[in-house]
Parts: sequence; C-alpha cells; structure tokens
Amino acid sequence: MSTSQQPDPRDRPARLTVGVVGAGRVGPALAASLQLAGHRPVAASGVSDASRRRAEHLLPGVPLVPPAEVLARSELVLLTVPDDALPGLVEGLAETGAVRPGQLLVHTSGRYGAKVLDPALRAGALPLALHPAMTFTGTPVDVQRLAGCSFGVTAPEELRLAAEALVIEMGGEPEWIAEERRPLYHAALALGANHLVTLVAQSMELLREAGVAAPDRMLGPLLGAALDNALRSGDAALTGPVARGDAGTVAAHVTELRRHAPQTVAGYLAMARATADRALAHGLLKPELAEDLLDVLATGTDGAEGEAR
Repeated sequence: MSTSQQPDPRDRPARLTVGVVGAGRVGPALAASLQLAGHRPVAASGVSDASRRRAEHLLPGVPLVPPAEVLARSELVLLTVPDDALPGLVEGLAETGAVRPGQLLVHTSGRYGAKVLDPALRAGALPLALHPAMTFTGTPVDVQRLAGCSFGVTAPEELRLAAEALVIEMGGEPEWIAEERRPLYHAALALGANHLVTLVAQSMELLREAGVAAPDRMLGPLLGAALDNALRSGDAALTGPVARGDAGTVAAHVTELRRHAPQTVAGYLAMARATADRALAHGLLKPELAEDLLDVLATGTDGAEGEAR
C-alpha cells in the first residue's frame, strides 16, 4: 500500500461487531457513526415499518432479526428503546439467557444510569449508559450532528474509559453524570429542548394569525440571537416586557391570547411568572414595577378588563 493511501478503518484492531435493539431514530444513527469509526454493524431489530425503513436506510445490508438474535451476533449492543420499555427489556434478555459474559451493553436513555442494566450485569455484561444530548430525525443528518454533541455518560468506574472512548469514536463529547443525578440531568434537557419546540410552534401559529407570511424567517434571527445571548450570559440576557415590568403590555398580550389562542394562556402566564422571578432575583426587574406585573400575572388582566395601559 502506498504512503498516500489511508488504511481501511475496518482493519484497525479491537473493532467490535455492533447490534441495535430498537431501530427508532437513535439506534441506527449511533450504529452508523460507529461504523464510520471502523466498527461493524451486524444486526438490528425493529417492529414498525418506519423502524425497518430507517434501519435499511442508515444501515444498508444489516439484517433485521429478533432482539435475542441481535445479542447473539454482537459484541456491542445498543439498546435504543423508549425509557419506559427499557427495564423490562433488560430483565427479559437477562432471564432468557440472551446476554453473554463480556458483552458491552449500552443504553441511550437519558432518564436512567447504569443500574437499570443490573440484570445484565449479573449475567456478566458490561453496562454503559450513553445518552446523546441531541434531537434525532431518523435520517443521515443525525450522524453529522453527532460531531461535537455532548453525551451524558454513566458507567461503573472501571468502565469509564471504555464508555468515554466510544463516545469520542462517535464524534461526541463525554460528560460524566452521576447515577443519582440522571433524572435531574434528563429533566433539564427536556425543559430546554422539548419545551422550546412547543414554544416556537406556538409562536409561529400566532404570527400567522397576525398576518405574518413567513413566521419562520421572522423568528429565525430573533431566536438565534436570544439563544446565543442566553448561553453566553444566562439571566443577564433577559429582555422584553416582563423583565422591564411593563404590566400593561403583558395584560394586552394575555387579552389577545385569550381571544385568539386560549390554549396558550396558561403557558404564557407560567413562563412570564418564572421570568419575573428570575428578573427580580438578578436585579433586572425593579421591585416598584414588579407589584403591578405580578398582579397581572395572578389575574390575567390589568384590572381594566385586560386593556393595555
């Protein structure tokens, strides 16, 4: 081989055969990223037609087989099923003898740490919790997005280096999360990412109702700047009528939302209260303006039938 040629990653030592149990949006993407690092996907399981299509698209040529067969063929198994299904799946695989001693068993649940894999640990498996802090589409773009993505990593101390090495091979950045902090860690991510989607979707609907032809184009620069400012400065980035203590404007907002989108009022008031509390605590909202604002947030009006002052 000439010096200009790069070695095939599949020729590297200590490459693993990889299986996926649960071909949803996450598993095939992670397996595809491991394939880029030289590992070899050999089997996947999936029930729905969508799961099967994803597996065929991201892992072409990899056979779809029952979960027990995935484990029989694989040295590294990705358990990428919904959180609520994970404990039962692990127990079932362990009880039926599907788990082999020395097998790396990786789940991707944000909620759970490594202890949920205890049944497999007792069967001799090596348990790892590797949760990518990323939303997934089920398309090849997910593999690209893993570059620089943080992973919440939990594992027995003796497996810490192995867990972090796998994350790095997938292009990610390992972030160690203690077992008892996993639920809090996951709640934080859901609060930021999942609720953001709801807020943006609601905002776009309201802008369309207000006559804006391209709400996505209007919101893009604004939300991008707000996110950047928040990540850089935290609460110091708070702006808008709540942070200013503009009770009349907030009351007018609530009146319009009740008229056009009553389903958004509870969320608006809850977020406005949380914003007011943070603005007060950080000295952004003047106490003399906070009283009227908090009255509006408590009643949903400004005391004058919801008309702006």
